[in-house]
Formats: sequence, structure tokens, C-alpha cells
Amino acid sequence: MFKIGVMLESFRLGLAGGIQAAAELGVDGVQLYATGGETHFSKLRGTALTELRNRLADAGLEVAAVCGDFGGHGLADASGNPQRIEEIKQVIELAKALDSGVVTTHIGVIPHDPHHPRYNVMQAACSEIGRFAIQHEITLAIETGPEPARDLRRFLDGLGPNSGVGVNFDPANLVMVCREDIPSAVATLASSIVHTHAKDGRNLQPVDPEILYGVFAGDPPPEGFKVGNYILETPLGEGDVPFPAYLDALRIHGFTDGYLTIEREVGEDPEGDIATAVRTLKKLRRYPV
Repeated sequence: MFKIGVMLESFRLGLAGGIQAAAELGVDGVQLYATGGETHFSKLRGTALTELRNRLADAGLEVAAVCGDFGGHGLADASGNPQRIEEIKQVIELAKALDSGVVTTHIGVIPHDPHHPRYNVMQAACSEIGRFAIQHEITLAIETGPEPARDLRRFLDGLGPNSGVGVNFDPANLVMVCREDIPSAVATLASSIVHTHAKDGRNLQPVDPEILYGVFAGDPPPEGFKVGNYILETPLGEGDVPFPAYLDALRIHGFTDGYLTIEREVGEDPEGDIATAVRTLKKLRRYPV
């Protein structure tokens, strides 16, 4: 029940070092970034792609998902979307070549008001990418975080059935930014969840997602605004994500064969934090609540 994965870049050991570390931890698969470094989609072609496939096979690892996150404002910028859409399509082709069925990405902050001009811009982009994803037997998985689960649900429903667009459920993002009740959020998004991130964190005080994700995108922060005053990523088990209840909710709603992919974006000992997370998840999947 559940597969355990690790985001390769979280080890901060490079491609070869990350694969070796993941294999030594006995996880099932890895997620890799396709938008930078050694695994940029433009580099993984021909011999380089074959070598990566062979290296993963030798390590007994599959590709849980491919990350197609390009930063910035995601798919919220109409002027930049034509280029961004073409780049994500190339990431989808790479995922297909790596035998992965999921490409994750941040699309920007979905407005609460569906009449907001940005809403249609984001839906149009997701619809086009989704159609391309379906042709390649891939799901474009929107990562949770900037907006409450109910707003993401409405956005997905607006794309229609069989859209090729699903959810990468990151509970830490929902806790840190939206103060969401995680089991309830799982229930809201269950029919669309195709991949998850196993990450933990805390919200220190209410924060405006538009400002927070604008800062992440490179916008100048408001005077006195510091990200660390609002959100805190923690090692798994030390934050406010209720992991036993979270995994139980995933089980109840049918997500039992998918990936719990560990992501650790900060901290001085990522290898140690990841190893602890693997042990915790293996125990939880063996002894459900």
C-alpha cells in the first residue's frame, strides 16, 4: 500500500549521488526536475536519456513523476504562456520517454473569483496542455498550495471530464499557506489526485497567497515582508501535517497504489531528514490508523 519516492534534488548530491542515495534508502522511485541542471528536458535526449534510464533500472528505481515547474507566475501570464506551454509539452514528452505517467507543476495562484481575468487565462493554458498530455498518456498534476482545495476543485471541474489535468497533493503547502484541514482537502480533491508530496510544515501567521507566491515568483516584496515570518517547512513529523490521518484519508478515498514522494527544500541535513521521512512513511503504511 502506497509507494515511497524521493525528489532527487532534495538530496543535493547531483544526479548520480541522488540516485545512489535513493537506492540505499530502499524507496520505490524518484521524482526529478526537468527544468534545470543535469535533468533539464533539453539535455535528456539520445545517449543521455538512455544512460539515465539504465542507471535508474540498475538502481531498481522508477520515475514517480517529472517536475515541470518553471517558476515565475506559472500559467497566469497570458503573454508568456505560448512559450511556457511548449516547454511543458516537451517535459511531457520526456515523462513519456521515462515511463512516468505524471508531470507536476505550479500554475500560479488560482483566483477565488472565476470571473477574474486571470482565471480564463489559466484554464485555457491547462486545457491545451491537458489535451497534449492525454495523447501521451500523461496527467498534468497541479500542485496544491496557493489556493484552498475547494477553489482548485472548482477550477478542475471547469476544465470538464477527462481533461488530462489532475492534482499533485502537497499537504505541507496547504497547511503552511491556507491552514487547510488535510483530510477534508483530500476528500475534496480525491478524484483528481495522481501524485503526492510527503512534506511537512507550519503556518506561523496568516499570509496572503498572492503576496507570498509573488515573492516566490521574483516580485519585489512589500516593505518588511519576510517569508520566514509566515511559513516554516519542517522535517516530516515535526510540522502540522497530521500524517496518520492524511494517509488514512488517502486510503479511504482510493489513493492506495500511488506515490508519497518526499520533498525537502530546506534544512542543513537533507539526507538525514529524508531518511527519517522514509522510515516514518514505511511504518505508517505498514500500520494504518
